[in-house]
Amino acid sequence: MLNNSLLLYWSANSHWYEKMKFIELEVKTGFIVHGFDANNQEIIEQGTDEPFVKKLIAIQRIQSISEEYILVSSSHSSVMYWQYNCSMQQLKDRLAKAGLIIE
Repeated sequence: MLNNSLLLYWSANSHWYEKMKFIELEVKTGFIVHGFDANNQEIIEQGTDEPFVKKLIAIQRIQSISEEYILVSSSHSSVMYWQYNCSMQQLKDRLAKAGLIIE
């Protein structure tokens, strides 16, 4: 379910408000990348074996989607790899139906 009228956010590149778009998905944390250490190695926190939970995810947070993970931005320059509970094709179809995929 996509909802494009839930919130407004301030665009840092302009002086107007834009409606945020959300997608509802069942996700669980695969792992979190907290940045890099002194040797330029990723600092990775593995997810726990938690069950899938339903979330409304701001489309602007999604950076990429693979067969296994959705890569989303997080606070403090972290990124999270979330497993999702549908096929990549189902997710792509939902995004395309909402006009969020360029073919």
